[in-house]
Amino acid sequence: MRSEATVLEPPVTLIGALWPEMRRSFSSRLLRLVILALLGTALLALAAKIKVPFYPVPTTLQTLALAILAASYGSRLAVATVLLYLAEGMLGLPVFTNTPPAAASPLYLLGPTGGYLIGFVLAAAIVGALAERGADRSVIRLFAAMLAGSAAVMICGVAWLAWLAQTSSGLGIGFEKAVAVGLLPFLLGDLVKTALAAALVRAGWLFAARRRGDQ
Repeated sequence: MRSEATVLEPPVTLIGALWPEMRRSFSSRLLRLVILALLGTALLALAAKIKVPFYPVPTTLQTLALAILAASYGSRLAVATVLLYLAEGMLGLPVFTNTPPAAASPLYLLGPTGGYLIGFVLAAAIVGALAERGADRSVIRLFAAMLAGSAAVMICGVAWLAWLAQTSSGLGIGFEKAVAVGLLPFLLGDLVKTALAAALVRAGWLFAARRRGDQ
């Protein structure tokens, strides 16, 4: 009865609603988390390779995938998944946007896009934590939470590109140029992807609620 009661408790995360974590053995719970983390890294890698024509520049679907993953997984699992994704890239797996032709390695993170990838960790923590605190109750709250995560990615990315990134011309390209090439061209695309991610996660919650109501 206690096990059934646990399953019937309102889930905190979307993935908890779609795949409830019942009171099982430690190994079963660990296996579930490993599967989810690996699926999450696969989603991030796939989204990094998909480029969509957009104005004023093409955009990948990676921040869309990140927002959905963080809002669905919650803070701790989302952060762990992003860290695993970064580890895969540093070990040489071609999971980043420009690999190939660029070689995936720890040096990749020192390049122009390293700050954005580091910002993924912060975004996962922010969006996941806000989702766990009830941001899933409306599309507007989800959008606001994901917008905060997107802002974290952009801040980390622009700061890194401006002062720390290793480029052909030296260390960093300066703040004004970093904003011009690393922020402004992507604002509209990120707004659209954030709105789409919020709508998809909210739809997932509605689906999960109907399924729980049918059981």
